[in-house]
Amino acid sequence: MKKGIYILPNSLTLCGMFFGFYSILSAIKGNYVHAAWAIMIANVFDGLDGWVARLTHSTTRFGIELDSLSDLVAFGVAPSVMIYKWSIAPFNRIGIAIAFFFVACGALRLARYNVQMGSTESKAFTGMPIPGAASVLASLVIFYYEFWDGTPQKNIFVLVLTLSLALLMVSTLRFHGLKEIDFSKRKPFWILVAFVLFIAVMIIHPAIALFVFAMIYLAEGIIENIYLYYRKRKMRRAEVKK
Repeated sequence: MKKGIYILPNSLTLCGMFFGFYSILSAIKGNYVHAAWAIMIANVFDGLDGWVARLTHSTTRFGIELDSLSDLVAFGVAPSVMIYKWSIAPFNRIGIAIAFFFVACGALRLARYNVQMGSTESKAFTGMPIPGAASVLASLVIFYYEFWDGTPQKNIFVLVLTLSLALLMVSTLRFHGLKEIDFSKRKPFWILVAFVLFIAVMIIHPAIALFVFAMIYLAEGIIENIYLYYRKRKMRRAEVKK
């Protein structure tokens, strides 16, 4: 700390924290669309700060800890408050418990990530990343208000989804992230085409696109882990037969 800190990556991290804080205020006021979009914007800053830190070789322990605190606010507390106020508050104590469980699992997920950094977390994520879990809830809110009015009071689907995302965060299932992509190396041409297509879809209908992409990410992670489980089981059976 006596040598100073890197301003740019840490400023981007604080921007993400601000949008998480803004999401909490919006949810308390009942403006759930703004709360959800604030979480999605925080996601952008969360990706930018890590990318800038790696690009400028300014990754520090201070930055890692600040990033975790920012993530807990923007992707733990903010979506929990939003989803509680939006849909699961009528469940009373059960709603409170599930909302807190989401925050607690997010905190545990971040703590485990910091401990495992540089080892098992070097490529794929162990457990669903907390920004991914928050994005699923935020995209659900945005998607809902694109077609319906009012709030889905006492919705069992939202309650189960929140609980499931919390459990996925602290699970040992493998999930992928952008950090696995090395942008300094040449990539196939179709990746650039896919990126352009992604931008086009986002411009045409962002609410539907965000929800679909979030659901695809969630489903892809679960399906891949089921496939890997049965593949390992098949290999073990083959070894036993030998």
